[in-house]
Amino acid sequence: MYTEKVMDHFANPRNVGELPDANAIGQVGNPKCGDIMKIYMKIEDEVIKDISFKTFGCGAAIATSSMATELVKGKTIQDALALTNKAVVEALDGLPPAKIHCSVLAEQGIKAAIADYYKRQGIDPEPIVGCHCDCEHCEH
Repeated sequence: MYTEKVMDHFANPRNVGELPDANAIGQVGNPKCGDIMKIYMKIEDEVIKDISFKTFGCGAAIATSSMATELVKGKTIQDALALTNKAVVEALDGLPPAKIHCSVLAEQGIKAAIADYYKRQGIDPEPIVGCHCDCEHCEH
């Protein structure tokens, strides 16, 4: 059912825990399954110098969080914004169809943290990151 990489990232997740000096924090959740991901980043000179996560959820949610952090650590903000859930799934050598939503949550968590970073800088993140809210004027 799960690939070896998914099982490895579930059993041995990378970058777990809070990041005390984070200057970007994003939290996303899926009300249907109950998964919650919190992503912490330390961004310096537009580069993600450090990243960690705390996830409450199933094995796939933990594995996708772990893989997403690995994929953007050390990358520029622009590179991280280009991360897609498909790239997370491919890096894990696949996910069962019923667990694809976990990879979407990981992508959204990365973008939510970057949006938070821009807000802390006094910059409106929506033109850069897109809308990540539960408002009536968009599809979220």
